[in-house]
Amino acid sequence: MPVPVLSVAQMREWEQATWAAGQTEAEVMRRVGQIVAHRALQLTRSGDSIFILAGKGHNGEDARLAEPHLAGREVHVLDATDPSACLTELMSLVKRRPALVIDGLFGIGLNRPLDGPWTWLIDFINATGVPILAVDVPSGLDADTGAVPGVAIQASLTLTLGAPKRGLLAASAVAFVGRLEVAPEIGLVVCSHSSEMNWTLPDDFIGYPPPRPVASHKGTFGHLVIVAGSLGYHGAAVLAARGAQRAQPGLITLLTSENVYQPVATQLQAVMVSTFQTELKLLGTGSAILFGPGLAALALSDESKFTLRRLWKGSPLPLIVDASALDWLPLNDYTPPDAIRVVTPHPGEAARLLQTSVQQVQSNRPKALRELSRRLGNCWVVLKGHQTLIGRSAGEVFVNSSGNPHLAQGGSGDVLAGYLGGLFAQPALQTDPLKTIRYGVWQHGAAADRLNDERQGWTVEDLVEELGRR
Repeated sequence: MPVPVLSVAQMREWEQATWAAGQTEAEVMRRVGQIVAHRALQLTRSGDSIFILAGKGHNGEDARLAEPHLAGREVHVLDATDPSACLTELMSLVKRRPALVIDGLFGIGLNRPLDGPWTWLIDFINATGVPILAVDVPSGLDADTGAVPGVAIQASLTLTLGAPKRGLLAASAVAFVGRLEVAPEIGLVVCSHSSEMNWTLPDDFIGYPPPRPVASHKGTFGHLVIVAGSLGYHGAAVLAARGAQRAQPGLITLLTSENVYQPVATQLQAVMVSTFQTELKLLGTGSAILFGPGLAALALSDESKFTLRRLWKGSPLPLIVDASALDWLPLNDYTPPDAIRVVTPHPGEAARLLQTSVQQVQSNRPKALRELSRRLGNCWVVLKGHQTLIGRSAGEVFVNSSGNPHLAQGGSGDVLAGYLGGLFAQPALQTDPLKTIRYGVWQHGAAADRLNDERQGWTVEDLVEELGRR
């Protein structure tokens, strides 16, 4: 199950309910220590030095309790209850070039600026350039608002406990949180709180997609029609088609611009390739349509753009729209109530559609997502970027937990659009569109994470090959 994004007050209530049920704080902290240690071992190698900064509260105890489980590492625990007294020891330890610092100075209870000695300590730690694993929240950051009234730890990775706190998702927090991961199973009782914002977990997709029937054929898994590619952007069409293949629909037809037909067709074997100048009638023969990757504004005739608008407003088929084609959609108009409509803008495209700035979109991404969905007939929106959001004008919004900055390469969005199209072409995956979108987005990011763990310098072509592996 996805995890709700909580306020500090809700997190405290959840903890109190756990203690009232008979679970002890000591047992929860012991389990947290094991979880933190497990992640620290994954981030380091045998013989590496790990430096634990432990404050005086529960956050410090969580960090301290990681030490017994860090076998094979050289571990130093600094009891940082008085920053002035421990600064000399800290400077001495840093000279040993630790591979990782575990930040357990302050937890979610801190909501005030830190004074001078703490400022010096945190500034010194940040300046070392050593990777930092923050326990629950980067010390100094307000877990409710994401504000940093003074200084805060600049973590490489924040392992938050139980559930994400609202402030960790704020735009102001990104530079301090680093990669955000959630440890949901720390010994608390079942959470009674809900939220409009929810964090996606890998376990949300156990058993999904469902197994394919033994007695099946190409027709069982649908036919995706893709309209993509133009002069100078033919690679987007190829990447979208290859992304769609990784989802394994029964058939894929790619309609592309006549002047790039040859370079597109020669790079694809199982995908049927034709030109959209003469074959737009094929759009009604599939089980899903993807429109947009690599379509320059001049590539389509007015008739073709009218066709997209007509499909958006009337086709019963799932329709995924990406890239330049987003600008051709009818705003403030209706869509069929039961039809699946998906748009996949990056922040720049979202800003253009909303006639605002990228900064405004990024400052309140959930609001931008909801407004964009409302203007486009309550469609599903995949607002790409750091912690991609998935949702509509009302209801729950889901934060994708996979992916990394190396997805910021030309073509990665084309692969995602194709993969989503390939999933939606399959009738069995159309019954729960939100889960299908979440699954596609998560798989796309997870493929990038696996590549990053294996090697540096991977390309979007590598991403296509990795996509869908389990």
